[in-house]
Amino acid sequence: MTQPRFLTALVLLVVAACGQPGAAGEPPVQSGADSGRRETAVFAGGCFWSVERNFEAMPGVVSAVSGFAGGRTANPTYEQVVAGGTGHLEAVQVTFDPARISYRQLVDRFWRTIDPTDARGQFCDRGASYGTAVFATAAQRPAAEASRRAAVAEIGADRFVTPVRDAARFWPAEAYHQDFARRNPARYGGYSRFCGREARLRAVWG
Repeated sequence: MTQPRFLTALVLLVVAACGQPGAAGEPPVQSGADSGRRETAVFAGGCFWSVERNFEAMPGVVSAVSGFAGGRTANPTYEQVVAGGTGHLEAVQVTFDPARISYRQLVDRFWRTIDPTDARGQFCDRGASYGTAVFATAAQRPAAEASRRAAVAEIGADRFVTPVRDAARFWPAEAYHQDFARRNPARYGGYSRFCGREARLRAVWG
């Protein structure tokens, strides 16, 4: 590819990063018996498109909603959060069936989908709103902390920066952000490759 065309493609991939709307598609299919019980968990792992996609693929997860948590502004917009000053992180609220998957299993999975050594963002998404955290209720905190200790033992305490934080109000993001990876597989695939997610995760976790 010629240099001008390469630069154009690169710009398009950057523009496709966590922020643009796309077309509708079919919902993911879950397998196994549903107990009807529901619990929620909130995770901030950089771009919420990727966090949502990772959790939706797990048996026992009923839904994953992209949004914001941990800040001061009520009902924030995407533009407000990425501009800075609201204190919010991009986050995902996971609704799950505790008879099919435990909260601890969700936290264990979360660590391996992020780079917990990066305090300035995740992969190609940089800035305070792309920080990482587990938002845990009082009941969830023991499991979250135990999971974090196990992950720290692999990475090293001096490198591991992702905290377990107190549960905070979760605000859903705009409709065009929801299920972005599923509804826009080609655009999400380009974004993910451009960001170097897989290579970085291999470097961190092996």
